[in-house]
Amino acid sequence: MVFVRTTPPRPVEVTAVFPELAPLARPAIRLHPRPGAPSVRDSSVGGPLLWPADEPWPHCESEHPDSGFRQSPADVRLSRRRLARLHRDPHGPSFTPEEEEIRDQDAARLAERFDSGSPPPDECPVPLLPVAQLYLRDVPLLRPPGEADLLQVLWCPYDHEPDWKPATAVFWRSAASVVDVLATPPEPYEVNYSGYVPEPCLLAPEAITEYPNSLDLSPELRKAVGDWSRWQAAGVDVDGSYADYPAEFYDGNLADAPGWKVGGWPPWGRTDPYRRYCADCEAQMVPLLTIASFEWDGGELRGWAPYEDRDAAYAASHRAGLSPAQPTKVEVGSTDNMQLYVCPTSPEHPHTDLIQ
Repeated sequence: MVFVRTTPPRPVEVTAVFPELAPLARPAIRLHPRPGAPSVRDSSVGGPLLWPADEPWPHCESEHPDSGFRQSPADVRLSRRRLARLHRDPHGPSFTPEEEEIRDQDAARLAERFDSGSPPPDECPVPLLPVAQLYLRDVPLLRPPGEADLLQVLWCPYDHEPDWKPATAVFWRSAASVVDVLATPPEPYEVNYSGYVPEPCLLAPEAITEYPNSLDLSPELRKAVGDWSRWQAAGVDVDGSYADYPAEFYDGNLADAPGWKVGGWPPWGRTDPYRRYCADCEAQMVPLLTIASFEWDGGELRGWAPYEDRDAAYAASHRAGLSPAQPTKVEVGSTDNMQLYVCPTSPEHPHTDLIQ
């Protein structure tokens, strides 16, 4: 890894206030994706995969109704680069010659497709897009099966019924077994939404300890965390504005961390906890990977911004699409998280996912 990110200490040592939470501590690894140029030998988000040249690239076999969105992954990336360029140089040309050429090529290709009345044969099924590649050497919290030391996650960049989210695919493999790498993987003709095209990012994995969201606590513990007198008796410096709802302080500052991460606790809030069970053995599944729309927000979660990003996180404003809190440019749900779950008995059993 070529850079580091460091989560600031939590404003309160939570187990000093609530010793009964100590047994619920879980390890997690914040991935801290940041824009870069990863190679197939790097852990990354949205980067190229170490994919064997003799192994078929995964495709989605589902139907993909017309979404009305008419951009290819290449055009989505071009639009982002152009936005960043204009941000740096507001008086620059609307389009550079290179940008015009790419834009015209993409428009001609889409026109040809839709004039024909149907997608080209090789676009049905749809090639999946890389989402994340994680090497065990960088993310030791992974528990791969057998001799595997590499996790690869891809998705179909279309909404799928009934939950209207990208369909995900998970692959475990041994990096040493890949001799010849697929040089040019296929890409979808278009995507359902630009937020389904991850921006290539390098990672700065950081091990942390997490505690469960208050919704994951027992009724007794939930009542304790919501008891303002417990916080006062411990003598901790908590803003009095939380007196009526101290559990909000706990959830926002002391429980599960926001952003892309491996392991840890689920980020409940949009719904109550929803247990996932293995389709093969019925074991309760555990969080594998959190795919986050934002690394932090403008409120309480901004306190999770790493030291190295504090100035950017607390800046007054950011132009749309250029927020440092959204380095991957991924958006799932209504700026939510997608959580991937695996079977603790066997990671090779089918995974599942959940928008939260």
